[in-house]
Amino acid sequence: MQCTSFPDDLVCLQAEWLHTYRELARRPAPVGTTRLRRRLITLSRAIAAHPYWSCPARTAGGPVELRRTARARGWVRAA
Repeated sequence: MQCTSFPDDLVCLQAEWLHTYRELARRPAPVGTTRLRRRLITLSRAIAAHPYWSCPARTAGGPVELRRTARARGWVRAA
């Protein structure tokens, strides 16, 4: 079995990660960043533990392609 496309829930997690990262980047450090940093950690864990990654035929460029897919589907909120 070959994994060729990302499941919607995984793309949604990545889109939320990208949005949270942008929010964190806009804040003056370190004011009010704890909640956003914790959210990034939680989302990172959920992305890394997703069952998609257990597929033996996944490509090495998977994380990069996942980010591109999240952006291409327009699920990433504008900055």
